Amino acid sequence: MDRARAEAAVRELLAAFGEDPDRPELARTPERVTDAFAEFFHGAGVDAVAIARDGTVHAGDAERGQLVVVRDIRFRSVCEHHLLPFTGVAHLAYAPGERLIGLGTLSRVVDALASRPQLQERLGEQVVAAVQEGLAARGVLVVLDAQHQCVTTRGERQTASTTVTVAATGALADPAGRAEAIALIGTHTAATAPVGTHAAPIGTHAEADG
Repeated sequence: MDRARAEAAVRELLAAFGEDPDRPELARTPERVTDAFAEFFHGAGVDAVAIARDGTVHAGDAERGQLVVVRDIRFRSVCEHHLLPFTGVAHLAYAPGERLIGLGTLSRVVDALASRPQLQERLGEQVVAAVQEGLAARGVLVVLDAQHQCVTTRGERQTASTTVTVAATGALADPAGRAEAIALIGTHTAATAPVGTHAAPIGTHAEADG
């Protein structure tokens, strides 16, 4: 990261919108913004497939089970359209082949891929691809449920809106496997959702962009 260039860009942005970047209250803003985006984008260039592959172990037939579901992996990312954060949870299911993956490893895969400029749809596809390739699973499915600040803080300001997307491959892309995995995830999320909240139906995505 070119820190001096990043801080200079923040100063230019402030000036472009009529602010004085030299006033005392903004003196450390370029430094703070640079630190924040360095954290937001720390996954850029990280090999998520390698993370997944390194976190796997061989398992015998009796150890694998038919389906592994990990729910409520919290993540945050930044929308590449507006450079505003979106935050939410990932629910991940996989049908094991000859190997199992550490449950903490799945969180690290999600974090590596989320920590870069992203679109929610692409993030789900990338998580599926990384786990599939690194684990050689028979199938992988990922449901992302996130709230986007480009929807909640600008435009129509739909503060209660969330977006749900689904990506799947292999056995879990087939209707029966997909339905089983989503049923397991959906039962949990419906039971634990706060009263009065509503999410888009699984498989839909309607994001304001302007």
